[in-house]
Amino acid sequence: MSFTPRRRRVASLATAATLALGLPALGGTVLAGPAQSAVPAADCTAPFPVDEVAVGDEVDGLTVVSGTTPTGFTGDVLGVLADGIAPGVDMIMVDLDMPEFTNTGGVWQGMSGSPVYAADGRLIGAVAYGLSYGPSPIAGVTPFAEMDDYLAAAPVPRTVPLSGADARTVAARAGITTAQAEQGLRELPMPMGVTGITARRLAQLQNHGPDFVEKSSYVLGRATAAAAGAETVVAGGNIAASVSYGDITMAGVGTATSVCDGRVVGFGHPLAYLGSTTLGLHPADAVYIQPDSLGSPFKVANIAPPVGTITDDRLTGITGGFGTLPEAATITSDVTYDGRARTGTSDVLVQDFAGEVTFYQMIANQDRVLDGPATGSELLTWTITGTDQGEPFSLSYTDRWSGRYLLEEPSFSVAGVVEILNSLEGVTIGSVTAAADVDDDLTTHTVVGMEQLRGGSWARITKKAPAVGRQGRTVRLRVVLGGSAGRQYVTLDPITIRRRAQGALALVVQGGNDLYYESASDSVDALRTSLAAQQRHDQVRVQLGTPNRVQEGYGSEDEFFFRGQSRRPRKPYSFVQTVTPAPVAHVVEGSRRLTLVVR
Repeated sequence: MSFTPRRRRVASLATAATLALGLPALGGTVLAGPAQSAVPAADCTAPFPVDEVAVGDEVDGLTVVSGTTPTGFTGDVLGVLADGIAPGVDMIMVDLDMPEFTNTGGVWQGMSGSPVYAADGRLIGAVAYGLSYGPSPIAGVTPFAEMDDYLAAAPVPRTVPLSGADARTVAARAGITTAQAEQGLRELPMPMGVTGITARRLAQLQNHGPDFVEKSSYVLGRATAAAAGAETVVAGGNIAASVSYGDITMAGVGTATSVCDGRVVGFGHPLAYLGSTTLGLHPADAVYIQPDSLGSPFKVANIAPPVGTITDDRLTGITGGFGTLPEAATITSDVTYDGRARTGTSDVLVQDFAGEVTFYQMIANQDRVLDGPATGSELLTWTITGTDQGEPFSLSYTDRWSGRYLLEEPSFSVAGVVEILNSLEGVTIGSVTAAADVDDDLTTHTVVGMEQLRGGSWARITKKAPAVGRQGRTVRLRVVLGGSAGRQYVTLDPITIRRRAQGALALVVQGGNDLYYESASDSVDALRTSLAAQQRHDQVRVQLGTPNRVQEGYGSEDEFFFRGQSRRPRKPYSFVQTVTPAPVAHVVEGSRRLTLVVR
């Protein structure tokens, strides 16, 4: 199955790590967070104009090292890089100091958004950049005057170069060479982590899974829902933004820069540069700061349930409001195995991530129920609902899978369709529901041949004894199955030979496990038609036609010709007839190519 790449992620999802936890399963189409204990105290601090910032100015700031209470830090201004962040958006370079730098070597991931204040108490901006060379107390500050209204709209720079006097100043203060300083400042990584799956499983999926799985994601842990309350989201306090919440939570943790009149601004740079959006707004509880001598130190934190909505993910930071929670598409996975069963759910807040969350949700729940290698057979039924140009739609499909690694393919069969829907303009996904019945049975069928009913008895079809028929008359055929499931016959409905058919026709039978499908993806209706034509793994398909029209290995004639082949009949007369009988009890493998002679 192929699909159009998703329309998202101008900013990359960075590699390393803010461990966040949460995850009670949530249901419904709107996230149901806990009652807020208090609205965060307003600071509404006035911005300090960038043109008043001077070299040597002393600054102080706030950030969280552990828990939810901000800790102070100090520093002084090294200079201002004109247009350092974007045209019209300067970067303020500062040299910071706090006791934690003894262990971390400098600013860390998760410190993004930490407010930096001038001596008169006005808000200069937010820590958002660190040296590209490695951990350092030198930081780049995004001006708060740009954060509170998001005037800038240029693409976010990942690295800001330094040169000349700027590089020499930074080198002297950071104790590095000028060449190292010239590597510039880079945006502090904003980790996007995933809960519900192990690090080993995530690595497997990133190495061998579909393209839409983020290669830079990392594993989040597990924590209680009471990690922190809304009242802890204050200037210098923790804040998290999520694209999904539940069994599978995908989120990044940073720092709030300012809270005012029920609104919060933070990070100082984007999470994923989504623009106008509906990210979840979460409090968080910091556990500790993890040093990393080879990369950026990072904050380990637990994420609490959402308390509002992040409405903007912009060049200079995120902003949102408390109270109203974002609407969500609910991903539900039901898995049964050996007397055990579990229903898991995740709410997707940003539709572009629905395919990825669906993929993780199904694998995570199956891992939880099987609690061991996924080897055997799985009968999977799924339904996707949503709206297309405002009109409701529903897509459903059932299939059977068998093998020694059951996780990836069944899960992708659903998530791939979700990803296709994500690529269609005007389509909104409302829910994805998948039910998997798993057992340890590796029994399969294998196509071993075909027989024709002749004179009241079944005769084997071979190269020397082909099937025979007459124009406009019917033939009776059956498929012979062998394999570990034993001998079984699948009798086909009578096939009428075309009146213009003549000579030797190709007669091909294939098991569903050996077929390749490429789903149409230009509309919901085309996708529905493609699914209807798709053959299950526990079915056989028989094609009868001229050799130039019978396509071995492809899902159907329609899908093959959809890829750009001519639909017009060629001369001499050509045709193909396809018969797909009802599913059998096990996956069917193998194929046979035989001949039917028209007399």
